[in-house]
Amino acid sequence: MSFAEYFPVWDKLDKAQQQMLLDAVTLRSAKAGTILYSGGSDCLGLVVVRSGRLRAYSLSGEGREITLYRLFERDICLMTSSCMMQNLQFDVTIEVEKDAEFWVIPPAVYRDLTEQSLAAARYTNDLLATRLSDVMWLMEQILWKSFGKRLAEFLLEESAIEGSDQLSLTHEKIANHLGTAREVVTRMLRYFQGEGMVRLARGTVELTDVNALTKLAGR
Repeated sequence: MSFAEYFPVWDKLDKAQQQMLLDAVTLRSAKAGTILYSGGSDCLGLVVVRSGRLRAYSLSGEGREITLYRLFERDICLMTSSCMMQNLQFDVTIEVEKDAEFWVIPPAVYRDLTEQSLAAARYTNDLLATRLSDVMWLMEQILWKSFGKRLAEFLLEESAIEGSDQLSLTHEKIANHLGTAREVVTRMLRYFQGEGMVRLARGTVELTDVNALTKLAGR
């Protein structure tokens, strides 16, 4: 499928603006584990995901990670072009979580587009508001929700994403997603296993009682 089919406001651009994008955009690919963006000093450009999965996370001074949000097919990553937004810098890292293909629009080109097109400018503002809302929601979960509920919700979300009740997840990886210590994850997973909600094996977590996990998550 072409870039035009993945760019949300394509039909609202005039022919010159569309051609400007086509002349500048490049299709790239990256393997899982690749870091695409590592904070305000980087400026990759606007990323449009064609396939695969990206993860945006924050890193504490002690080296602890917490997942802020994920990006799937057709999602757009604005943070990778934050340098084009004056006085707005994000200490966020973007990594490839699952082998991905994506288009990159150079920041200068996308800046010109938002200056020329009201539709593109409005879409950019809406996208930024959505991402900030995602982060605020996450902060509320951390502040007000017990870790057991957060872990149950995470496992259910992973199951939905992968389409399976058997998840290839280490305790360390779960801890990185949820912004906590591996020992905390291990302790809670063992409790879940004792309650018959999961079955643990090396590098895997199998959901054995989805109804109980759903109830615990408060869904």
